[in-house]
Amino acid sequence: MFAKPVPGRTTAAAEGDAVVLLIGMRINHFWAVHQWLPVMLSMFRMLGELARDHDRGLLGRVLLTASPRTYYVVQYWESKEKLYAYATSPDMFHHRAWAVINRKERQGKARGHVGLWHETYIAPEGSYESIYFDMPTFGLAKAHGQVPVERRGRYAKDRFAHRSAGAAREAG
Repeated sequence: MFAKPVPGRTTAAAEGDAVVLLIGMRINHFWAVHQWLPVMLSMFRMLGELARDHDRGLLGRVLLTASPRTYYVVQYWESKEKLYAYATSPDMFHHRAWAVINRKERQGKARGHVGLWHETYIAPEGSYESIYFDMPTFGLAKAHGQVPVERRGRYAKDRFAHRSAGAAREAG
């Protein structure tokens, strides 16, 4: 149930671009449970759908709360193409959920009881780094695996300078 810390310093074994999606909701009116609870349950349904089909491209996720009103998920994706493919696929729950939200908005039935948001970041290789010290596998390292920090560099500048074998061949 509780993850054991990995001793020492490690870093994420990510190669290539890192694709990160932050997606969440804000409860604007606590009393409107009938409005915000379905949104929250929809997120869990989508995460379950993605967990059952690893080929969709979700590598890992972290559930977080920013306040008693705001809940979100940090998601790590294999590629932006796989993220977009999931978001727009008519046979996936995300597509149906957004259709309902869009329909309510067009009909004037969106009452402002719950806020929705997302931010997507594509960080090219060489534009991200990580370090974990006596931590269970977490975040980017949980999504991509982790290696001893010495393999990528003891200092942040060295980890930023790391290039995968494929990127090194393209540059050379």
